[in-house]
Amino acid sequence: MSWTTDPAAQTAADTVAIGVFEGEGTPKGAPEQVEKLLASGEARRTFKSLALTHVDGKRWLTVGLGAREDFGPERARVAAAGARERAREISTQVLCWQTPSADGEVAAALVHGTMLADYSFDSHKSQPQDKPSSDAKPKHLEGLVLAGDGDLAGIVNDAKIVTEAVNEARDLQNRPANDLTPTALAEHARRLGNEIEHLSVEVEGREGIVKRSMGAFAAVAQGTDEEPALITLRYEPPGAGGPLLGFVGKAVTFDSGGISLKPGPKMAEMKFDMSGGAAVISAVAAIARIGLPVRIVAVVGATENLPSGHSVKPGDIVTASNGKTIEVNNTDAEGRLVLADCLCHAIGLGAEQVVDLATLTGAVIIALGSTYAGLISNDDVFAARVTKAGEQTGEIAWRLPLHPEYDELVKGKYGDLDNAPEGRKAGTITGATFLSNFVGDTPWVHLDIAGSAWDLGRAYAPKGAAGYGVRLLVELAQSYRA
Repeated sequence: MSWTTDPAAQTAADTVAIGVFEGEGTPKGAPEQVEKLLASGEARRTFKSLALTHVDGKRWLTVGLGAREDFGPERARVAAAGARERAREISTQVLCWQTPSADGEVAAALVHGTMLADYSFDSHKSQPQDKPSSDAKPKHLEGLVLAGDGDLAGIVNDAKIVTEAVNEARDLQNRPANDLTPTALAEHARRLGNEIEHLSVEVEGREGIVKRSMGAFAAVAQGTDEEPALITLRYEPPGAGGPLLGFVGKAVTFDSGGISLKPGPKMAEMKFDMSGGAAVISAVAAIARIGLPVRIVAVVGATENLPSGHSVKPGDIVTASNGKTIEVNNTDAEGRLVLADCLCHAIGLGAEQVVDLATLTGAVIIALGSTYAGLISNDDVFAARVTKAGEQTGEIAWRLPLHPEYDELVKGKYGDLDNAPEGRKAGTITGATFLSNFVGDTPWVHLDIAGSAWDLGRAYAPKGAAGYGVRLLVELAQSYRA
């Protein structure tokens, strides 16, 4: 991965991707054959159109970018993903993108789109016994070069770090639950803490969770033999300023629903119920690797939710670490129990502004599909900041209301709170309303990513894990740098 100001034709790439806009001439540096391809109509300027020609031993791939006024980072990501797929078909080893503008956000987006589309999860597939045939297509790029004017090397390198972190989160998400246990997730976080400067990681197990009076988290974890993990990451480099940001992630590594057992179809997808935790861990790692001058405390609650003779039962009452009592009327509404104690813990550690990510409700999929995550907040200014970070990264979120009337829905009959109100009203909002009882007056944003965490359906993340939230959190941290 590199940035160069040399002409794309002079790079070592075997394929050059060159974007073309509607109503504009042939881009600077394009060979005559590209101009002829455009003139013939074989190559078109409409968005996502692709055409190929060969010049002096290089492939030139024209990529339609549509109207310049409609072009931005998200279109760049989509265009880059399309170009990567075509490059795969023609056995590209090193791809060079001739950047269509001097905009750093667009250059970063080309990196994101290419590297995200280049991802695959193969660690559990058996390797072929025979050597691959000479005509086998390379599965991944060996190199990516961006060529253009100006000095965007730093931006491109940061984009590489962030995209590697997204793909790292996708690896965690895609791992099956018998491989990625809470302990395995904690070990992954510990390795990052050992590798990355100024990043420290602390892990506590069942005994520590109980000792901290995290009765809600402990209740979810009591049904499984696997050891739960309370994972705390701290990043406070010298000279960092701004508020202490709190990132909180739900990491239920498998969610069967507990005693309130889920239906069998698609239960296998519940290995993805740790997606919020994966995003938080990977985002903090990326922020630390880039060296952003911000302060972060991140808390991830990792456990399985399984039925057994030890499981929490519908109707049980548990006590969270802030003293609130909770009627557990549906053990499949477990994520809010884990998050309740994790939010309290983050704020207890001094977090001044908190954002949590969780695959919390199926209701958010009905409301927003996979296009938007649901966003609910108790603070307009902080909500706007998180929303903007999502818009800049393409990880967009739609704000839903937090109104005092919803408080009545989560009131308990026998305890302070009900984790699963009857009536199925405003499911995503009531989940967030429940969580609001554990943040007090601290500015807080809740992101319900149940529709965005996997099978996103975008060109750069169509199926499987999406790594949603990593880029958003990094961008949010970027917004605080002086």
